[in-house]
Amino acid sequence: MKEALKVAGCFDTTKKAYIRRPNLLDINTKNRCMADNTFHMPKLVGLTGGIGSGKSTVAKLFEELGIPVFYSDEEAKKVYEDVHIQQQLNQALSENLFPYGKLNRERLSEIIFNAPEKRETVNAIVHPEVRNRFAAFYQAHVQAPYIINEAAILFETGVYKNFQKNILVTAPAEVRIERVMQRDHVTREQVLKRMEAQWADEEKIPLADYVIENTDLKSMKARVQSLHETLSSK
Repeated sequence: MKEALKVAGCFDTTKKAYIRRPNLLDINTKNRCMADNTFHMPKLVGLTGGIGSGKSTVAKLFEELGIPVFYSDEEAKKVYEDVHIQQQLNQALSENLFPYGKLNRERLSEIIFNAPEKRETVNAIVHPEVRNRFAAFYQAHVQAPYIINEAAILFETGVYKNFQKNILVTAPAEVRIERVMQRDHVTREQVLKRMEAQWADEEKIPLADYVIENTDLKSMKARVQSLHETLSSK
């Protein structure tokens, strides 16, 4: 089910009435708002990539071009600090994930990457709150030509359908493995386990509107600049 994305009001040219905080994920409401020539709605752009692909690096390049980027995975970490969320997770998973009020990330990683049914439980609790925070972020940046939502599993969760365009960042598997091993100080086997929990690039490429190959920084910057010009145009 799509979460409501509500932004500043618009004038409904059909009903000749002002809509306060319209839900732009409702196609009929969206179309009526778009008929209001004074109403500006930034494009919604999803940005994703497998672990170690370099999607965060790409996100930073878009930020350097002045584009607002919402980091869903980073925001999810903040959600874990909410006492009410902590209580829901502990109860749903029947264990204490927050000794002394701090998230046991190692244990959570074990759950997410080894127990699909428990991973779905965690997502069902955390993701709605992240979406609420994205709605607030969008509201604060309505003057931007487009807004990027960076997340690891846009395609796997079906959330990509909420965006007008989706960008996929790819990189060779061995490069990704080496990056994650060095970054997270984990073994090759641990990285492979994490990669198995995500779709392969071959599954995601047909669903992406644009693909950025992260093989060298120069070509990647050029690709980001090109996409920025495309996404900024009406």
